[in-house]
Amino acid sequence: MRLGIISDTHGSLYFFEKAMEILEDCDRIIHAGDVLYHGPRNDIPGGYDPKGLSARMNDMKNIYIARGNCDSPVDEMVIKHPFQDPCLLLEFNDRKIFVTHGYTESKLAMIYRAKEAGADILIYGHTHIKELSRDDEIMILNPGSTSIPKDGIRSCAIIDTDCAELWDIENAVMLQRIQF
Repeated sequence: MRLGIISDTHGSLYFFEKAMEILEDCDRIIHAGDVLYHGPRNDIPGGYDPKGLSARMNDMKNIYIARGNCDSPVDEMVIKHPFQDPCLLLEFNDRKIFVTHGYTESKLAMIYRAKEAGADILIYGHTHIKELSRDDEIMILNPGSTSIPKDGIRSCAIIDTDCAELWDIENAVMLQRIQF
């Protein structure tokens, strides 16, 4: 089983679809928050179509969403999948995954909470900067942003049975891979 990981789509249907081209073989999708609204600090992203994005997501099965700081009750009214707040806990291939958007606490606090929950993998968003690393006990994954990257590369991630990967969605290129 494969998991597709995205975050910070901010209403861009176009870049969501680019990510889905990479993630098409994934059994489940995890969205680490900031789904529809672009937020007051961001420019409107290319391909901005929150109505189209919500319709597309409603057509999907097996999508899990952590609430981000730009997600509102209105978003929950138009997207049929529940927004989990403050975190989402999943089990996947005998691994426990802790998902949070990460806007209310430091990275160290998120790592601590994930470890406290017995997680093997921490997934977070919010920074719009991709990360794939490991500390002594858990893997740390931020898929970056599909629409408004702060590191210059629109990205997503895949978790497979034996590894995690970061992908450039515009060029369909794997950027990094870490084995479990």
